[in-house]
Amino acid sequence: MHNRALHDTLAAFVEEAAWQLAEEVAAGAEIPFELIEQGRASAPLYCYKPLTDRFIADHLGMLERLPSYPAAAQGLAALPNLSAYLIARGRRTRPGPGRAQGDAALEAFITALWSDATEFVYEPAPFDQVYADLEDAVYDGCSLSVVLVPVEGLVIESDEVSLGDGLSLVHGTTLASTPTDLRGDDYATVAVLHLEGAPGESPGLETAGRRLRRLQTALRLWDDAEPSLAPIAWARTDGGPWMSVPLATGLRRMDGDCLLSPEEEDPLRAFCALIARRTPRAGELAWALRRFELGCERASPWEALSDWLLAVRALLGDADAQGDERVFERIAAICAPADQRAPLVRRLRDTAALERAAIAGRVTPDEAVEMLVEDLGSHVRAILRDVLCGHLDPSLRTLADGLLDEQPAEPTAF
Repeated sequence: MHNRALHDTLAAFVEEAAWQLAEEVAAGAEIPFELIEQGRASAPLYCYKPLTDRFIADHLGMLERLPSYPAAAQGLAALPNLSAYLIARGRRTRPGPGRAQGDAALEAFITALWSDATEFVYEPAPFDQVYADLEDAVYDGCSLSVVLVPVEGLVIESDEVSLGDGLSLVHGTTLASTPTDLRGDDYATVAVLHLEGAPGESPGLETAGRRLRRLQTALRLWDDAEPSLAPIAWARTDGGPWMSVPLATGLRRMDGDCLLSPEEEDPLRAFCALIARRTPRAGELAWALRRFELGCERASPWEALSDWLLAVRALLGDADAQGDERVFERIAAICAPADQRAPLVRRLRDTAALERAAIAGRVTPDEAVEMLVEDLGSHVRAILRDVLCGHLDPSLRTLADGLLDEQPAEPTAF
């Protein structure tokens, strides 16, 4: 199976369609029949052949209203050689938008599944056979590649979490094939990326690294456990030998794990899609995001401190200002209620004062002090996440100054 996400999407639609069509039959809708003559001309035998294809065609409008229909049709429309499948199923291909081809292919798919059937049920074995025929047609002549990379610091409860466009998070123990240097049962979660190349084209392995790094950015912004990809990925094309692919990511510092429950899968899927779409390539926000990620990769909080301070200075500092006091006030305005801003400014001030000691090598491991640095990282993460998700205006200085102007003046002590 090349496309597990499409397999599951079509299965979900077929289950809904089977229930809906069975309801129609139970309510009195009749499947038309055709009288077929068999045997010798001198002693013909007659049998009735159900015209299931006609019945399905007559109820397409109803099936198109099912919640699972759009995803199934769009998934088919994205296949590389869908016209080959339509031709194999005796359907004419017409020029037009991909969705129209997806609609036609979905009708052909369920017609093949329930050919000559008088009852509509979902059975895995026949479904898998029809799905295999679909993949044989659409992937014929295409190059197919798979890229695997362990995800450290993320534990998923489901066997697989599809993130769309061939990318998914898979429980390591469910992987059927892995390179010898990557034992699936050694990792709770593995990112799996499937790539397709049209006949005569490369499978686009050069884009794999970029997509996987976008996934890592999303995971680091998603949870303070800072899940990260391993520095080496593994790829192979058309079932060939596995080869290592350096991702050039740093080591993960955090010890805890992020547990992804089934209820959080849809929010994570939407979040990853949003980050992939809105991650900037240049400018202050892109620079600050890179500094945040570099801090996540440092071996100790002390080494991350300067990266995270640089990130907030880029986002909230003024070019002509001296010192960080205004930066800390703006962070507090965005991240804390009015009555908690002053204590947060003091903590940020104490955290920044540690930078000189870290540079001079005068720091010693101290849990309370390290928490100050991690707290700064959590504020950087929250600000970046909310800007990329659209919850905060990218003009952070103007936003923060407006909030500070609204804050009532503190009473003067006499």
